Amino acid sequence: MRNKIIENAKTLIYALFIALIIRSFLFQPFYIPSSSMEPTLLIGDRLFVSKYSYGYSKHSFPFSPNIYNKRLFTKKPERGDVIVFKTPADNRTDYIKRLIGLPGDEIQIINANLYINNKKVLSEKLNKELIINCGEKPISISAFKETLPNGKSYNIAYRKNGSMQNTDKYLVPKNHYFFMGDNRDCSKDSRFLSSVGYVNFNNIVGKARIIFFSNDKKVSSIINFFKWNKSIRFNRVLTKIK
Repeated sequence: MRNKIIENAKTLIYALFIALIIRSFLFQPFYIPSSSMEPTLLIGDRLFVSKYSYGYSKHSFPFSPNIYNKRLFTKKPERGDVIVFKTPADNRTDYIKRLIGLPGDEIQIINANLYINNKKVLSEKLNKELIINCGEKPISISAFKETLPNGKSYNIAYRKNGSMQNTDKYLVPKNHYFFMGDNRDCSKDSRFLSSVGYVNFNNIVGKARIIFFSNDKKVSSIINFFKWNKSIRFNRVLTKIK
């Protein structure tokens, strides 16, 4: 009996160790709790973030142990990547946003148009209807297809009334990045310097890769098996994040 308990304990320890290695060096699951990245990411999406995409920092590991203050195996992120990072305010809270500004860039929004280094980013208004939320409340929006200088395209949304369509000019510091949510009027991001602001490279956790599951909690919680056919967004399962 004692030997069986010891063997089971060893198996559990091995399993936990393997899970820790996968989570720290390969992929980590994340849950989307807010509407700041709609229409790209919805509340209830569950996704995998690759930890190896930009190298490793202390934030690659559970509890962000303060054992090393630089990155290993560094690879620079690309403009337009959807990235998980630790907020500069507390270095603990995970945020997920789209990378807009690189170190040294000047960023500004004028009349809902994004300018990078004083050059207007290509933006095409979409005629199709998109259901967008701010928190859990639907809002009336104007949708656009935005295309960055490197060719990366994605859909964004601006509130039709009371929109934040004009901003100050932001100058991204060295070794820092500027992030925005695709749901431009319902996102706390780098535009808010006192709460988020510019994100240090070492605060980047990883790149959002794929949605492996999605559940609309307005319809039913994930533990309510009898309503899965109505609450699971099957069209989003195993979709690549762009």
